[in-house]
Amino acid sequence: MSPSALPVLDPAGWLATAYHLPSPNCDARPLGQAIELVVIHNISLPPGIFDGDAVIALFTNRLDWDAHPYYQAMRGIKVSAHFFIRRDGTLIQFVPCSLRAWHAGISSWQGCERCNDFSIGIELEGTDAVPFTDKQYATLIPLVRQLKQAYPIRAVVGHSDIAAGRKTDPGPHFDWTRLNPPAA
Repeated sequence: MSPSALPVLDPAGWLATAYHLPSPNCDARPLGQAIELVVIHNISLPPGIFDGDAVIALFTNRLDWDAHPYYQAMRGIKVSAHFFIRRDGTLIQFVPCSLRAWHAGISSWQGCERCNDFSIGIELEGTDAVPFTDKQYATLIPLVRQLKQAYPIRAVVGHSDIAAGRKTDPGPHFDWTRLNPPAA
């Protein structure tokens, strides 16, 4: 894909080709903090249920905590991600890249704590138990390319890489070679 075909980010970090659903669960990055990391996650609510609006409701503080027993353990949490890629490839943006989304939690990468400070979080609709769809990769790959073009990204990692022992996503079915194909 040529750079001109990549999705375009505005100066605040809103992607022109994404649906924008602003989340209140974000704040300013530390002054002068470069965006150096992309963190890949998976999420479905309830676990294993796709195509509902529970993830959107969670990230926008509209989740009905009583709608499913699983939500009781999450009651009151405030989380977000910059991007959410649905199973059909639809891209939703909750937080502009210039702001800090609340996706990584307690985390560390190469000795640096608080990965939310310097990362962009991308949630894929899914679980550790099932492969991601071709349409999700078709959205993810140009998104990551654009982020690498726009910011000094040093690595793309899984949530499990920055929260080892606490998180397992994106899980064993995430195909890293599709995101980073070997050199020919």
